Amino acid sequence: MIKLVRVDHRLLHGQVAFSWTNAVSADCILIASDSVVNDDMWKTTLKLGKPSGVKLVIKNMEDAISSINSGVTDKYKLLIVVQTIQDAWRLVEGCSSIESINLGGSKKQEGYRQISKAIYIGSEEEQCIKKMLDKKVEVEIRQLASEKKLQAQNVL
Repeated sequence: MIKLVRVDHRLLHGQVAFSWTNAVSADCILIASDSVVNDDMWKTTLKLGKPSGVKLVIKNMEDAISSINSGVTDKYKLLIVVQTIQDAWRLVEGCSSIESINLGGSKKQEGYRQISKAIYIGSEEEQCIKKMLDKKVEVEIRQLASEKKLQAQNVL
């Protein structure tokens, strides 16, 4: 069962590994990323950062979507983390079981605007958020589970 899908360009770090894992009682973290799956150094770093007693799986986007849709992940209380809003859209597009996206952190880039303390978007990210909202997927912004949800449609 999917407990949370989070966009965080840093992937697995203290906020995700401990705050969010505990808040949603996750027993498995799925990192869905086409770039990380082929980066041994990054994979090793992510493995070091995972909480003990929590399974860590790193898959490319296609395999992550396939695993979620096949039901093989249903036995876990799953926390899914992607790096970009575009990756979140790919998951939403490929997995009808995703009902909510948490925007936790995205990189500041040239030409991007800030819509919250840690979220920066360009036109492509904004279009992805709007497409998710059009599919009736909740898109909320929070860095920590203890913070109040900020609905993305209220800041676009």
